[in-house]
Amino acid sequence: MSTENTGGSNAASANGTRIDYTSALDRFDLPTFKPEWANIRRGIEKESLRVTPDGRLAQTPHPVAMGSALTHPYITTDYSEALLELITPVSDSAEECLEFLTDLHKFSYDNLPEGERLWVSSMPCLLESEEQIPLAQYGSSNMGKLKTLYREGLGHRYSRLMQTIAGIHYNFSMPESFWEDYRAVLGSTEPLQDFQTRHYLHLIRNFHRYSWLLVYLFGASPAVCRCFTKDREHDLETLDQHTLYKPYATCLRMGDLGYRSDAQRSIYVCYNDINNYIDSLYSALSTPYPDYEKIGLEKDGHKLQINTNLLQLENEFYATIRPKRVGEGKRPLQLLKENGIQYIEVRALDLNPFLPVGINAEQIHFLDSFLVYCLLAESPWCEPPEYREIERNLSLTVNRGREPGLMLERHNSGVLLTDWASELIADIGNAAALLDRSHKTDRYSLALAAQQAKVDDPALTPSAQVLAQMQEQSLPFCKFGMQMSDNTLMNFTESSMAASRADHLIAASAQSLAAQAQIEAQDTVSFDDFLAQWNDYKL
Repeated sequence: MSTENTGGSNAASANGTRIDYTSALDRFDLPTFKPEWANIRRGIEKESLRVTPDGRLAQTPHPVAMGSALTHPYITTDYSEALLELITPVSDSAEECLEFLTDLHKFSYDNLPEGERLWVSSMPCLLESEEQIPLAQYGSSNMGKLKTLYREGLGHRYSRLMQTIAGIHYNFSMPESFWEDYRAVLGSTEPLQDFQTRHYLHLIRNFHRYSWLLVYLFGASPAVCRCFTKDREHDLETLDQHTLYKPYATCLRMGDLGYRSDAQRSIYVCYNDINNYIDSLYSALSTPYPDYEKIGLEKDGHKLQINTNLLQLENEFYATIRPKRVGEGKRPLQLLKENGIQYIEVRALDLNPFLPVGINAEQIHFLDSFLVYCLLAESPWCEPPEYREIERNLSLTVNRGREPGLMLERHNSGVLLTDWASELIADIGNAAALLDRSHKTDRYSLALAAQQAKVDDPALTPSAQVLAQMQEQSLPFCKFGMQMSDNTLMNFTESSMAASRADHLIAASAQSLAAQAQIEAQDTVSFDDFLAQWNDYKL
């Protein structure tokens, strides 16, 4: 068992038990944390279903006024043609990021087909059959066809219903100025990119350890429409004729009804070392899986999936957080192998139906504090026993997070969720204080106080508020979702945005259509040949 050579002595013992260390946060008293280090780079990707006035999934194509879903920098689709995804540019200002996301919503509402609105919950609207879920279409180029075929495969592997779940992805990176200084603080002499990559993995391991806290604080999916469980085993309780739920659930989106399967559970991805991470994921990309071999590649001349391997593409591996690197013309793992980690993507966040864009500044300030804490606090290597403990804690919080007296596991011992949450929030307060001082504000500390209030009183959590409103107003889940979606529609119908931003988005849509046409004109091989080349994937 090797240990991590950090200059700060991250390690795990040879028998896999966790070793406790003094937090690296202690190295940073307030005067020595440079203000420019707090200029965190962030971006938000937010998914929402387009729905009809009666709460059913829209059957209309992606609106032309929103440009090309293949090439638009800000507006695309995820699994379904009706699953809109809005993407902000990277910004070092939380306020600017939210303002751009708000304007993207306004632009989208202004260009939706008549009568449609965006569904504001993570769990989907009324779905009566899988046939009502149209796959996203990306045009006639080989890459566009590949994206649609990938979604065809997901539908056969996991069901189309599961793919209608929506969430918020939060992209996070520290400013470039931080990394060289931090390397000096730790006394490291390794190449800067290697140092950065290793410490992003350090962050990721801690994120996994503590992600149950985000699920408790921000989970907003304690109930689902009964239609979502059609032909699926579950242990949900009946709330009303049309709604299933768990009384103390926080985030069913992250549970067995969400992105879970026996195939996904069989994948053990290691975050201790970048090469181990790449190798473990590459193995899943190149290993045939019997159940997917039974599906086959084609039926009656219609392609069914990209390949029959455990994963068709890297992104098929569902993770609560991903290491990322931007680049053109290469696969994600190739980019990571050649250039290391550039930023991380948090994928554990529900849409909050009570907020116009599903997230607000308070949540961003807490996320930033949480992620800085994960980066700076000590992070021993994670071995299989701890990995399984992490999985159990996440499952407990997903299904029973607000249950009085709920116990989680920590170092093979029981601990009250509320006690551990309060301890973590107090520790995260160190990071919040650094950010407050750097920005000459108290927003980060106030955000932490708001989260501690949710620990003290679970009724303040979004999941509890969702159930409370449904029960107080006798609303089945889909009627609750429509009520909140109608409120949000009205909010954006009555709002406005700067003319310059509107002009920018109109131009981006037009340019994206031209870019798609250019890509389609440049293809020189058949899709069969393109697919064969794509599957001939070597690192």
